[in-house]
Amino acid sequence: MNEHERLTTARDELRGRIEAVVGPGPIERFDEALTHASFANETGVPNNQRLEFLGDAVLGLCVSELLGEAHAEADEGMLTRMRSALVNADALAAWARRVALGPCVALGRGATLGSEREQTNVLADTAEALVAAVYEARGIAGARALVREIVGELLDRSASLGVRDPKSALQESVQSRGLPPPTYRVAEVRGAPHEQIFVVDVVIGEAVAARGEGRSKRLAERAAATAALDHEEAPTQRFPHLAGECEPEN
Repeated sequence: MNEHERLTTARDELRGRIEAVVGPGPIERFDEALTHASFANETGVPNNQRLEFLGDAVLGLCVSELLGEAHAEADEGMLTRMRSALVNADALAAWARRVALGPCVALGRGATLGSEREQTNVLADTAEALVAAVYEARGIAGARALVREIVGELLDRSASLGVRDPKSALQESVQSRGLPPPTYRVAEVRGAPHEQIFVVDVVIGEAVAARGEGRSKRLAERAAATAALDHEEAPTQRFPHLAGECEPEN
C-alpha cells in the first residue's frame, strides 16, 4: 500500500467515526482539515490553519456550554479553570490518538520522515480544524456533538479538574507526603520561533515524576503537573519514585 492509499484508508475510517457522532453526509472541508501546512507548501492545496483558527473558537464555545449545563452552581473562576483543563493541546491530542487521527494527516516529505504526525501540537491543531469543518457542514448542533465526544471523558470529572491550579494541587499533595516541593525544568523546545512547543519535566526530589507539553512554559508546567496528578490515588502509583521506580534525572 502506497502513501496515498494508506492516507485514504485512514481518512475513510476516521470519516466513519465522525459521521457516527455527527450524522451522515458530506463534510466539504474534511480533507482540508487534515492537511498540514508542510504538505500544502509542497502541493499548493489549502492547509488547515484557517479552520484551526475557527475551530478553536467553536471548541471554546461548545465546551463553555457543556460546562454551564453540567455545573449550574459553579462560579466564573471555577468554570474558567475547568474549561482550561478541557480545552488544551494535551486533551485534544489524547482524543486524536484514541481515534487514530495521526495517520490521517497529510504532511510534507520532510515532516513525514520525522515524528511530526504524532506530535501533540500537530494533533491538537488538526482536531480543532476538524471541529471547524464539522461546524461548517453540520452547524452548531454537529459541532456540539463532536466536541462532547472529544471532551467527554474529561467532562465527567471536570469538577475535580477545576478545583484549583494543578501546580498548586501537586505541591500540596507532594508536601503532604513529606517530600520537597516539585520543581520544573525545560527538557526541550521544538518548532519554529513563532510556533514553539515547550516540553517540561516536573521533578520531585531527585526524580522526574512526569512530563508535559505546551505552547508556553506556563502551559507546559501545568500539563506536567496534571500528568503527575493523573494517576491512581496510591502514593507509589502517583509518584513512582517513592518506590524507587521513577526515572532518575540525567
